[in-house]
Amino acid sequence: MQTNWKIGSLFGIPLFIDPLWFVILGLAILNFGLSYSQWGTILGWSAGIVMALLLFGSVLLHELGHSLAAQSQGIKVNSITLFLFGGIASIEEESKTPSQAFQVAIAGPVVSIFLFLICWAVSNFLSDATPAKMILGDLARINCVLALFNLIPGLPLDGGQVLKAALWKITGNRFQAVRLAGRAGQILGYGAIALGLFVDYLTGELISGLWIAFLGSFAIRNATSYIRVTNLQETLMAMKASDVMTRDYRVVEANQSLRDFADFYLLQHTTSQTSNSQIYFAVSDGRYRGMVLVDNFRIMERSLWDSQTLDSIIRPLTEIPFVSESTSLVDVIIKIEDEGLNFLTILSPAGAVAGVLDRGDIVKALAEKLNLKINDAEIKYVKENRQYPSGLQLAALAKSTKN
Repeated sequence: MQTNWKIGSLFGIPLFIDPLWFVILGLAILNFGLSYSQWGTILGWSAGIVMALLLFGSVLLHELGHSLAAQSQGIKVNSITLFLFGGIASIEEESKTPSQAFQVAIAGPVVSIFLFLICWAVSNFLSDATPAKMILGDLARINCVLALFNLIPGLPLDGGQVLKAALWKITGNRFQAVRLAGRAGQILGYGAIALGLFVDYLTGELISGLWIAFLGSFAIRNATSYIRVTNLQETLMAMKASDVMTRDYRVVEANQSLRDFADFYLLQHTTSQTSNSQIYFAVSDGRYRGMVLVDNFRIMERSLWDSQTLDSIIRPLTEIPFVSESTSLVDVIIKIEDEGLNFLTILSPAGAVAGVLDRGDIVKALAEKLNLKINDAEIKYVKENRQYPSGLQLAALAKSTKN
C-alpha cells in the first residue's frame, strides 16, 4: 500500500514525501531556528525554515543527479522519495556495465560537491555577519558533508555503489560485487552502532549516540536487503523451467467421447483442491496431440457429447503458451507476466509435455532453494490469486535481472 504523498514531478520523475520526513523537517527547523536566534524571533525562525527547505532541496538535487544519470542510459526512474534518512531514487534496473554503474553512483556526490562549491563561492562575496552569508556557508558545509558521507564505501551508500562498480569491473561478476559491497555496508553499520554506544557512554549525549546507532541499524538492514536480492537474482538466473515444473496435470485419451471425458474427469475435478488439476493433455497412438480446451467443452451442445471426441476441443501444443525445459526461470517469469498467463506448459526436446508450472510453483521452488519462510498456505494463496507475495516481487526482479 502506497503511504507516501506525491508532491509533483521533475523531468518526468514522480516526487514523493514519506510522512516521517516531516519529523526530520521539524527537527531541522528547530535546529536552524535556534542557531539563527541572534537575528531575532521572526527573522531567525524564518531563516531556519528557509535553511531546512534548502537542506532537503540539496538532498533532492543529489537524488536527481543519480536519476538523470540513469535516464541518460535509457533506464527508467520510478520515483524520488524524501524520507526519514534523506532521499532515495527508485531506479528500475541495474546499469549494463561497471562504468555505467559508476556513473550513476557518482552522480549524486558530484551534484553535492558542485552545490558546495557554488554556495562557498557566493558566500565569499557577501558581507560578514549577514543572514545570507551564514545560510550559504551552512549550506556549503552541509553539501560537503553530504557528499563525503555518501562516499563511505559500503552499501546502501553511494560509496558502496562505487565500490560495487569497481569490484564488478575487477571480478567480472556483478552478483559477487554486490555481495562484497553489501558485506562492507554491514561491517560499517555494526561499526556505527558501536560508535553510537561509545559516544553515548563517553559524552552522555544520548540523542546523538542513539541517532548514530540508528543510522548503523538502517545501513545493516539495507545492506542485508541488497545481498538477499542479489542471491535471489543469481538463483533466478541459475534455475531452469525443469527445476520448477510439476506434473500437476492429467493425460487423457484423445479419441474418447466428450461424454466419457465429462463423466470420468470433469465431475472428479469438482472435489479436487489442486489448482492445476483441470489441465488436461490429450494423447493418441502414444503421442501428445494438444491441450484440452475445457472452456470450449462447456459451451458445446450437450447433444453432441456422445458423437464428438476430445479431438474437437484440442489445441495443438505449438499453439499454447509453452517454454522448453532449459528455459531460465527469469524468462519463465517474464513470459508469464507479459502475457498474463495462469500457467505455462513445459515441453521436452522431443516436443512432448514434460510438466507445467505457475506462480505458486515458482515461489515454492525458490523457498526450498533459498530457505525462505513461505508456508503452504501462502503458496496456495499465490496459486489462487496469481499474485506473488508482497515481499517477493518476482516480476520486477526478473525484468531487472534480465536487463
